Amino acid sequence: MIFNSIRARLQIWYGIILVVLLAGFGITTFQLEHTRQLRQVDDELTERAALLFRELRQPDPDRPGQPDPDRPRRPRLRDLPPEDRRGGEFPPQDRRDGPFPPAEFPGFLELRNLEALNATDIHGFYHAVWKRDGEPLARSTNSPPDLGRPARVENRIPTFRSHGNFRELYQFTPPGECILIGRSIEKDLTALRLLAWKLTGIGAAILLVGIAGGGWIAKRALRPVATISGTAEKIAAGDLSQRINVVDTDDELGQLAGVLNSTFARLDAAFAQQAQFTSDAAHELRTPVSVMLTQTQGALTRERSAAEYRETVEACQRAAQRMRRLIELLLRLARLDAGQETMKQIRFDLSQTARECIEQVRPLGTERNICIHEDLKETECNGDSEFLAQVITNLLSNAIHYNCEGGQVQVSTETQDGTAVLTVADTGLGIGAEDLPHIFDRFYRGDKSRTGSAGRTGLGLAISKAIVEAHRGTIEVTSEPGKGTIFVVRLPNEIRA
Repeated sequence: MIFNSIRARLQIWYGIILVVLLAGFGITTFQLEHTRQLRQVDDELTERAALLFRELRQPDPDRPGQPDPDRPRRPRLRDLPPEDRRGGEFPPQDRRDGPFPPAEFPGFLELRNLEALNATDIHGFYHAVWKRDGEPLARSTNSPPDLGRPARVENRIPTFRSHGNFRELYQFTPPGECILIGRSIEKDLTALRLLAWKLTGIGAAILLVGIAGGGWIAKRALRPVATISGTAEKIAAGDLSQRINVVDTDDELGQLAGVLNSTFARLDAAFAQQAQFTSDAAHELRTPVSVMLTQTQGALTRERSAAEYRETVEACQRAAQRMRRLIELLLRLARLDAGQETMKQIRFDLSQTARECIEQVRPLGTERNICIHEDLKETECNGDSEFLAQVITNLLSNAIHYNCEGGQVQVSTETQDGTAVLTVADTGLGIGAEDLPHIFDRFYRGDKSRTGSAGRTGLGLAISKAIVEAHRGTIEVTSEPGKGTIFVVRLPNEIRA
């Protein structure tokens, strides 16, 4: 279904957001323009109403506050030429400050020249006057035929109303007469409808462009997902050499692709290592099994003496012991990989453990005339002394086995920057540069540069590395062919939480 697609859901979500934003913008723009136009019309109505009130004023010399009758009279609306009547603005002298309507306005019953007022026609505007009892008093010829007297309101401020396609202003005098002035707003409403259609069209165009652009961006952004999925399917089918083609490594999917490529590489290496491990283990086990089969088959082909049978049994025993030793090493290595070997966290002196290991392998060095030198300083360390003793023994055995006749082995312990350091150096054959990166691999033996490796399983250094890493330590090696090899083990000497 469409909602199962991330791309479709993103497009729908952003489409909804875009619709809401465009609708809000369009409605706000329309309302602001509508309000602006109504305010403009209202300002024009107010201007015309002020002029009309001045027309309706009648000076009364006997009343205080009335204008001086000897003062030159301002031109009235009916006295203005037609081009001035149609103007949207009036000269400042025609605008009268003060309350609206004028406070001295006496009432429409005192009006004069009603016939002239009825005939007054301001271009685009109309007006009407009603008596106190609601009877029409004056009305312009261009007023709407259905124009009626507004309901009376008890205030002295102008009131605006919309009447069909007309906008009107009306005002009641204190005695109760009503004056109204209005004009058609059909053109304004047409302009507003045109604006609404324009906003709708522009919004629809922006929405289509936004959805199309969003779809293109979503497709481009999610394209690596399809690549990742396809590569993962090929890897699941067994092709571990596949990698994700990363074009842009800066975005999140590019970083994910980089992590997955790294994971696939490690997985490929692990499978390759596992295959090599299985092959090497089978090869190591095949040799003693072949020895046992050869010996037993030879003993069964003909009658032999008791001494010959004894030799056969002893050969089978040696082969079986070698098999058992190899199986025990494999089992320990498997447990270390699975984290099933429990490492004790006991504080002990690494120098004392190294000294005990040296005493165990010293007879082996004596057989080959190899001298072991000690520089063992008291070094506190936390961990499992039995497992670490196996590491030291493996390193010493290798230093003796791959050393020259009459060579030397140097063993030292010390504390550096809060770390326990064990160093085992020999003056032996050394390790070639091509073999050095692989010496911790399982079953790996650099036989090209190391002779006399018979009986070695190639698991000692792999197990040593696993034990050291289980203690949160490191093991490093440096070597130069013909000059010797140096192993350095670094272990934390603080108690692990």
